[in-house]
Amino acid sequence: MTDAPPAHSVEKFRDWRFGLFVHWGLYSLPARHEWVKNRERLTDEDYQPYFDHFEPDLYDPVKWARAARGAGMKYAVLTTKHHEGFCLWDSEVSDYTVAHTAWGKDKDLVRQFVDACRAEGLGVGFYHSLIDWHHPEFPIDVVHPQRYDEEAQAKAAGRDVQVYADYLHAQTRELLTNYGPIDIMWFDFSYPNRNREDGLPGPGNGKGKDEWRSVELMAMVRELQPDILINDRLDIPGDFVTPEQYQPDGPMERDGVPVLWEACQTLNGSWGYDRDNLDWKSPETLVKMLVDSVSKDGNLLLNVGPTGRGEFDPRALATLASIGEWMRLHERSIRGARPSEYTPPTDARYTQKGDRLYLHLFSWPMGHVHLPGLGGKVKYAQLLNDASEIKRVPNDPNQTAQNTRMGGVSPDTLTLKLPIQRPNVEVPVIELFLS
Repeated sequence: MTDAPPAHSVEKFRDWRFGLFVHWGLYSLPARHEWVKNRERLTDEDYQPYFDHFEPDLYDPVKWARAARGAGMKYAVLTTKHHEGFCLWDSEVSDYTVAHTAWGKDKDLVRQFVDACRAEGLGVGFYHSLIDWHHPEFPIDVVHPQRYDEEAQAKAAGRDVQVYADYLHAQTRELLTNYGPIDIMWFDFSYPNRNREDGLPGPGNGKGKDEWRSVELMAMVRELQPDILINDRLDIPGDFVTPEQYQPDGPMERDGVPVLWEACQTLNGSWGYDRDNLDWKSPETLVKMLVDSVSKDGNLLLNVGPTGRGEFDPRALATLASIGEWMRLHERSIRGARPSEYTPPTDARYTQKGDRLYLHLFSWPMGHVHLPGLGGKVKYAQLLNDASEIKRVPNDPNQTAQNTRMGGVSPDTLTLKLPIQRPNVEVPVIELFLS
């Protein structure tokens, strides 16, 4: 077990609440999901045309960073290398990098990304794959593209995963030495004891802490970047937990103890650019996911997969802009907010910041909303989007309900009188000033 990160790094992360994930690499050219090499069992030779034709001439990370800031995001995490093995910087220990492409000419895409994020006031994180389907010493295992190719397996019989681990450590050292202070190290991923999904004989040798030398790797990260946060995918406990493509049902715990966490989610079901994937989530759904995360003391890391030319898809930009408009009006219910001890009504979420309690209404009730436990505890209420007052209705337990007269409501419950027309925002928020 490694030392915990500084408390100020943890609180900064909790205050940020919303970040940008960027998955970008050679897989943006086939545009069929970032696991295309695995899914289609492509060899290095099959994959080579994407290296030969990588030409992101429209790459402008300043636009990326401004789109993130405009969406209300406070940090950004870039895939420096995904499972395909291609590096977005000029690594000293590899030729499989952007700098060795015909377009690259010693370009460093990571440097430009870091500089752009810092100029926009965003925290900086690096995603780095523990897996590498291109490296000559990475064994053909259960997740390798050639896991069903017996001839390839025979040729790879002598590969030494510890030689590869040296490479993994060396690249991590480069990333955490050459770009100044880095806020987050996002490793991906471990799979110890995994077997082939078809049950047939073949490589089932999963990988975890022993193969990556995770304890040693994490200690090096801590030494190089004392203020950094490290995720939980090294097969040893990290600083924060990373639920992927689902929202947890409550605050996340490890052995019964609350842990820092961050849900990572896609816009359309794919991390890398996937031209024909039409499963785009609505801005309303994504805002609800953000609110849900914060209400459970978590963050949301929302992904965009740039095109092969280095641009965000127009649909992604439109979605970020819509979220940004909601955040412009409702940011104080998210930024720096924490969960509340109060229990919200059905289909709603609370967040809280000091003496201000924020009620996020996922569906709009007709006429009234009842808030248990808040009777006599709220001195003022307003819609957050326009600061228009929401009237509080006194409850008398002795009053009998008759026709339009409300009765029988506990004085422990606060009732709010709502307008019939729902505010024209993705998720309406009522700001409650506690006594």
